Amino acid sequence: MNCEICGKPIEGRPIRTKIDGSVLEVCKECSKFGRVQKDTPLERKFVSRNKNGNPQRPKANRQNVQRRRREEPMDELVEDYNVLIRKARESKGWTREELGAKMYEKVSVINRIESGKMEPDIKLAKKFEKTLGITIIEKYDEMDLESFKSSASGPNTLGSIVKIKRK
Repeated sequence: MNCEICGKPIEGRPIRTKIDGSVLEVCKECSKFGRVQKDTPLERKFVSRNKNGNPQRPKANRQNVQRRRREEPMDELVEDYNVLIRKARESKGWTREELGAKMYEKVSVINRIESGKMEPDIKLAKKFEKTLGITIIEKYDEMDLESFKSSASGPNTLGSIVKIKRK
């Protein structure tokens, strides 16, 4: 089996790791990018087994899964949402207290969002957009993975598609 991030062959059992909300089976080196998951008793209880008694994964209908994903465009915050919010507030000449009063939000929440320590949920981001007249939510549909294919040989993995930003 190959790592779902870097594509290297995994020796032994893969490590189930939750990375940005997705549970992936990765190698030991890539498991540091997320939180290692443990099998819960509930998951083990409902695992179907084949004739030999080995665990068997349920087969998903790929067409239904892909169709469902295409139908729902997803909302995502722009990368520098905190800077856009702060600049829009300052351009209107409002203090954080005034913005909080107009949005019916606590000043501490606005402080944490503007400093980048907190990411607003979609509902709160829409309130910022409406109050400040800015756009910080972008909708995106299914990505065309064919355009991201690398020239490297072998199967495509997350590592061949995603570019990891180093700070």
